[in-house]
Amino acid sequence: MPLVRIESAGNSGSSREEPRFVLYVEGPRDRDILLIWARRLFPPLVRKLEASVVILGGRQPARARSHFREFLAVYPSAQGMCVLDRDDGAAQANSPGAEAPLEFFTWSRRHIESYLLVREAILRCLRRKPGDARAASLVERLIPDARDEASLQQIDAKRLLSAKGPLAQELGRALDPSRIARALRQSELHPDVVDLMNRVHSCAGLAAPPPQVVSKAFSRA
Repeated sequence: MPLVRIESAGNSGSSREEPRFVLYVEGPRDRDILLIWARRLFPPLVRKLEASVVILGGRQPARARSHFREFLAVYPSAQGMCVLDRDDGAAQANSPGAEAPLEFFTWSRRHIESYLLVREAILRCLRRKPGDARAASLVERLIPDARDEASLQQIDAKRLLSAKGPLAQELGRALDPSRIARALRQSELHPDVVDLMNRVHSCAGLAAPPPQVVSKAFSRA
C-alpha cells in the first residue's frame, strides 16, 4: 500500500506555508481515535492532524523512517512522530535507528484500543435502561478496573472490542471503538494519552502552548 505523496503530506488548500509536521499511525482507526482525543484536549490541533496523518498499514517503523527521510528531503525543517502499538513487545519511547526529527511513541499498553477500556465510558455507550444491572455486571466481568494497570497492560483490547469478541457476543452487537473514545471524559483519559497528545501538540509546532491537562482517574503505580 503506497503512502501519501510527499508533496501532499502537509497542509492542503491554498496556504503556501511549508509543512512542518507529519504523524505516522498504524491504521485508520488509530487516526480516528487520535483525532477524537485532539478535539477533546486541543481543538486547534485537529486541522493540523487531518492534514498531517500518514497511515502505515500496520506496525512498520522502518516504513515511517523511510518515508520521513523523503519528507525531509523536500521539507528540511519538518518534525515527525510515529505512534505504535506495543503489541506483545516491550514499550519504549523511541525505536532504535530513529531519525533525529522523527520521534517514536510506543503505548505502554498493548494497543491504542486498550485506552478505551474504561467501564464508565462503555456503559454510557450502551444506553442502559434504568435498573438494568446486566450490562454493568457484564462490563465489570470483562473489563479490568481502572486501578488494575497490570491487567490493562496485558489484555488484548483489539480482540475484546472486535465484532467477534466476547463483549460483542454477549451484548449481541459490537461497540464502535470511536464511539467509546467520544464517550470518554477528560478525567478518564489515561496519562499515556495525555502525554502523547501534549507531545504531538508540541511537535506540530502550534504557536499557543498546550494547557496543563491532568488525568485523575488513573495512577502510574
